[in-house]
Amino acid sequence: QVFLCVTSTLNMAVFRDHFVLKDLVEEMKKQSPALNFGPLQLDGQIAVQGSFPALQTLREFLLLKAKSLSEEDKREEKSQQRLRRKLQEHKGAPEMKDPIRDEHREKQVVVLDTDIYHYMKSFTPKTFQVNDVVISGVTDGDITTVCIESAGRKPAAPLRAKKTIESSSVEFQKILRKERICFKEHSRAERQRYKQLCERLKRRYPAVLVLPYNTHIDLVGTSADVFGFSEDMKR
Repeated sequence: QVFLCVTSTLNMAVFRDHFVLKDLVEEMKKQSPALNFGPLQLDGQIAVQGSFPALQTLREFLLLKAKSLSEEDKREEKSQQRLRRKLQEHKGAPEMKDPIRDEHREKQVVVLDTDIYHYMKSFTPKTFQVNDVVISGVTDGDITTVCIESAGRKPAAPLRAKKTIESSSVEFQKILRKERICFKEHSRAERQRYKQLCERLKRRYPAVLVLPYNTHIDLVGTSADVFGFSEDMKR
């Protein structure tokens, strides 16, 4: 399996109060013709399939939509604040100040293939260990969303970390592949045998990431390493 295509489920319900969702989906299709869109569900969810660059372009499009809504809400909030001040001045009441808000923290988001995310966490952990930022990942099936938030006084730090993670993931996407070995039986004894065998083979193939599950084992690494690992396991 080569990392060329991924499926992501989008929750469009957040736009329901501002857009007709069917019209928004049609706009998304025109914006991203390279993607395949599933049917829009009643709860606002829709499955989208395509390459990571195409999904990234769609993500940026939706972020701009969300940002425009946020700016509208801010303008409406400021308008309401001005109206309250005018009413207070008219009544002769002292002006009431809004509570002090938390200092704004710069935040960036990167969407990664889950297997590539696990590989990077295992073999290049320093990519996710950056000064002045807090990095966390939320996995949902084949997709992992990495959140990068400022933890210091350097507002540009999250953006730099995002670019580093994106660049690294693109390079891994070019060279990695995944091989899935399914269990013939689902017994605990068989899973234990495979686990012990993997531990022995990992000494011979240290650059292969082994991801064990109840029904199968996924091997992630370069084509040569994954092929050698899987062939040795079959023998």
